[in-house]
Amino acid sequence: MTFHVFDTYVKANDGHTIHFDVITDKNDSLAAISFAKEWLKSIGENNAVVTTEECKFCHSESVSEDIEIEIMTNGYFIIKMEGCPKN
Repeated sequence: MTFHVFDTYVKANDGHTIHFDVITDKNDSLAAISFAKEWLKSIGENNAVVTTEECKFCHSESVSEDIEIEIMTNGYFIIKMEGCPKN
């Protein structure tokens, strides 16, 4: 199965940049933005601005079984890149 990767850069409350990928089975920018906002809220970044400027389709790829299960369960998976919380 092919999944879609949305490269995302947002400004955190303290001004640093949070870089992460949203991976989903939906090739839909609005869904990816919604998932990005949901994850940001879960890490306390409720005020982060996420639009199609911050969250852009990057490419499609296969994923590991563990990631696929999480996507099928939650709708998305976050790959933490730079400036993300460790946990």
